[in-house]
Amino acid sequence: MTDGSGFTLVGWITAFELPALAGLFWLAWRIKRDGEAALGRLAARLDRELDRLREALAQHKLDVATGYASLAALQSVEERLTAHLLRIEAKLDARGQP
Repeated sequence: MTDGSGFTLVGWITAFELPALAGLFWLAWRIKRDGEAALGRLAARLDRELDRLREALAQHKLDVATGYASLAALQSVEERLTAHLLRIEAKLDARGQP
């Protein structure tokens, strides 16, 4: 089984196809290894950023809880303002009548 150039089928496989297949195998293995390493780095970075965001959210919740008025305090202020406005309105109505 030789062709006109003198290569046999076994010679062709040995000389060209096996090294090419070995190179392709090595390339696929390296791509897989590099991809897994990149995925590991990305997962670690994502974990760090997620932890940072959780801490920032916890700090924000703490700031909101300590820095903003409670609902009960807001309702108390609203009731006092409404009472004062009603008294002012009554005084204005009393002054406007002859």
